[in-house]
Formats: sequence, structure tokens, C-alpha cells
Amino acid sequence: MRGTVISECFSQNKDELIIRFETLTEPFFIKASLEPAFSCLAFPTNFHRARKNSVDLFPILIGQRVASVRCIENERSIALTLSNNLTLLFKMHANRSNVLLFEHNAVIALFRNNLPADEGLDLSTIDRTIDWSYEAFIQHPDNPGALYFTFGKVTWKYLARQGFDTQPPAVRWQMIQDVRALLDTPVYRIAEANGTVYLSLLPVPAVVREFTNPLEAINEFFYTYTHQAAFVRERQAAIASLREKLKGSENYYQKTFEKLAEVERDTNYKTWADLIMAYMHTLHPGQETVTLPDFYNDQNTVTIKLKKDLSPQKNAEAFYRKAKNQHIEIQRLQQSLEIKEKEMATLRREIEVLEASTDLKALRGEIGKNPLFAVKEKQAAPLPYHEFEHKGFRIWVGRNAQSNDVLTLRYGYKEDLWLHAKDVPGSHVLIKHQANKPFPKDVIERAAELAAYNSKRKTETLCPVIVTPRKYVRKRKGDPAGAVVVEREEVILVVPRLDATP
Repeated sequence: MRGTVISECFSQNKDELIIRFETLTEPFFIKASLEPAFSCLAFPTNFHRARKNSVDLFPILIGQRVASVRCIENERSIALTLSNNLTLLFKMHANRSNVLLFEHNAVIALFRNNLPADEGLDLSTIDRTIDWSYEAFIQHPDNPGALYFTFGKVTWKYLARQGFDTQPPAVRWQMIQDVRALLDTPVYRIAEANGTVYLSLLPVPAVVREFTNPLEAINEFFYTYTHQAAFVRERQAAIASLREKLKGSENYYQKTFEKLAEVERDTNYKTWADLIMAYMHTLHPGQETVTLPDFYNDQNTVTIKLKKDLSPQKNAEAFYRKAKNQHIEIQRLQQSLEIKEKEMATLRREIEVLEASTDLKALRGEIGKNPLFAVKEKQAAPLPYHEFEHKGFRIWVGRNAQSNDVLTLRYGYKEDLWLHAKDVPGSHVLIKHQANKPFPKDVIERAAELAAYNSKRKTETLCPVIVTPRKYVRKRKGDPAGAVVVEREEVILVVPRLDATP
């Protein structure tokens, strides 16, 4: 990168910075992902900037030449030394990742301004040292991680697999030196564990690919990680959506099942009707209750409440109707349960399919063909007017005050004729202009009738209506909805009428 010149520095996604460097041949790119969950640099061979939603950043960098590049000692940071005493620092600290611009040793700009502590960083003091001596090691026998703070989880897991924790101090210290040797001449490995890909410079299980070129390794890792992250994110979201639907279906099924059991237990209506009809000769009008032998239940008696204003026969008919309605309800509930059972079975199958998916393309294909994920089309906004037709001319009547503004100001053209009931609230009305056709008198009168009818004067015998070309109607800033100023007007009297006269 020495000698390259920065030509672009921009962002088109949150927590992502793109820098383009011009070389004697092809441009060179740095793509910095500064997401809290994924801080990583990539070096794509090309990058097409979006025409929209792209913001230029660090404008002072444009035209600056790269003098040198160095890794900050024992830090996850890389510094580009530029011309004019500028330094661009990539601080890759997970959820505290940032890109900082220094002039001399002081910060003058940040990519993420929500990390104010970065403003106090001093470029001359950010390098850190580690004492790799045996003497230092034996002073931390129980917590070597505090001494070798650059070793992450992958390194300590690697050492644990080598039996590090059970070895004497001298052997453990030598194992540390062996790890350092591996890190100094690494093979770059992309591996996978628990559904997540990671980059390792040490031999680890479940290696997906190996590289000797670090740029190729990091670019492939960046793509693989983001691709895998997108797959996991979309799969989890899809499964969560289906599980939410399944939960709703299960709740509905349970409530419907309980309702069906309750209705099926309550079969008294038909029994009461049968008993009333069987003992009709013993009943008389005006009774509010009656106790009868129940031949459906070993001749135990049952007390039935009656409507005293109905005859015994009419009471029986009422109970038969209720029994019939009850039977219909039972059938409806049973049908609902059958539909929900099929729906729940389908949802469970879909969840199983998504849980078994391993490829983003296949996952999206499965989601795309599933009607459960179909995006509902947005219903078109209703037009701000009602349309009438008279003698081949279209007459538009505003729906309300807000619609009046939209109708007049957005849908109205200067050649249209504008009408409104005089001195009272009401709908704006437009007669749409037709090329080389004057507005007939009866069409104007018909539109005026509609303007009068859709106003506060609709109940009056006659209503004065303003008539003027649309070009003489304007709205002042701050006026309420529907309020306009008419610069020229004629007034005609009409009868408020919705329907045209025969």
C-alpha cells in the first residue's frame, strides 16, 4: 500500500466504511465492518458504490498518500501513516471498534462518534508490550491469560487440547513458545463450531478451508461469515415467525376444543323439549318452572325454566331451535378443529424443513414459495374524490377537508373548472377539462348541485356556488385543511341535489 493515494472514503451501510486507494494498476479497497458482533477488515478486488444512500466521510483523506502501514504492537489495530502528519487507525475492538483519524498524535475525527473515550487516545502510547520470559510466566501460574492478553479463546482451547492445564510450569511455558512459533508462520484456517465460522492461525477441528495468503483468507472469511450470519439470521427469523403462528394456532385449538367440550356436555335443550312434548297434557300456560320425570335418566326428575308468556308447545319449539343451533355450533367447532389440526401439522413440517436447511439460497427459496411468508400487497390509497359523470364530463367531488387540498392542489389543473358552495364549509368540486371543448352550462349546473349538496347548505332551497377556473385558486401557507383563496369568481344559484334531475 505504500505510495497509494486515497481517492474515496464513504459509507453506505451502518457500521461499515469503504476506502479506495489508487495504485499504478488496479485500485485497492479496504472494507471495514465495525458491527458490534463482527469487527473485521476485508480487501475486495473491486467495489461498486451505490448511487443512493452513500455518504462521504473523512474528506481530509482524499488525495492523501500512504507512507507506511503497521500493526499496533499487541493490539487489534492497524495504522496507516499518511502525508501531512495524518494517521488513520483501524481499532478492531469488537463492540468498541472504530476508525480514528489522527493529526500528529491527537484524534481529530471518529467514524463512530458514540465512543467518546476514543477522542482521548494518544497514538504514541497505544502500543503494548508482553514479557514472554519464563520468569514472568511463573509469576502468573494460575492466570496466564492476564500475562498473554492477546491470546483469545481459540488459542487457549488449542492449548487445552494439548493438555496444557495438566503440565508442569516449564512444559507449559514451552508450549506457549511453540504457539508463538505457529503464529509467526501461520496457515490461515476457516473453521466452524456451533454453527458459527471463525478464523484461526492454529490447527483446530472442523476446518472448512486453509490458506497461505492472508488477504485471500480474510476475504473468504469475511464473505463466509457474513453469508453464514445472514443465513442464521434469516433462518431464525423465519422459524420464529412460524413458531409464533403455531403458538397462536395451538392456543386457538385449545380454546375451541374446550368450547366444543362445553357445548357437547350441555345437551339439555333437546331433552327439555322432548319432556315438555311428552307431558304436554300436564302443563298449562303461564308456568315459569315445571318439574318432570326424566325418562332419559332413570326417571329422575328435572326442573325446567319456562317463559310464562309462551305456551308449553311454544316453549318446546324454542328449546328445539336452541338444540338445532347447538348442533350447528358443534359442527362448526368440529370443522374449525379439523382446519387448525391441518394448519398446525403444516406449520410443524415447515419448521422442520427450515431447521434442517443448511444453505442460504435454498432457505430463501423455501421461504419464497411458502405462502405463509407472502408479503401482503399494500392496498392502494383511496382517491381523494368521488367521481360523477355528466354529458361526457368527469366531475370530481372532494371526500373531506384533507382530500379537498389534495384534489385541488395535486389533481387539479389550471384549465379545470373549480366549484365550491359560497361562504360555508363544503367539498371542493372540479370539472375536468377536455381539449377544445367548452364547459356546457348544464354540466356546470350539475357540478354546482353536487357542490351545494356536499356542503353545509345541503338542506336549503337554493345555494349560491362559486365557479372559477382552477388557476385562480391558491392556498396560503398556514391555512387550515381545505381553506383556499379564490382570486376571481362567478356565483350561480342551484338546488342542492345528489341525483341528477330527470
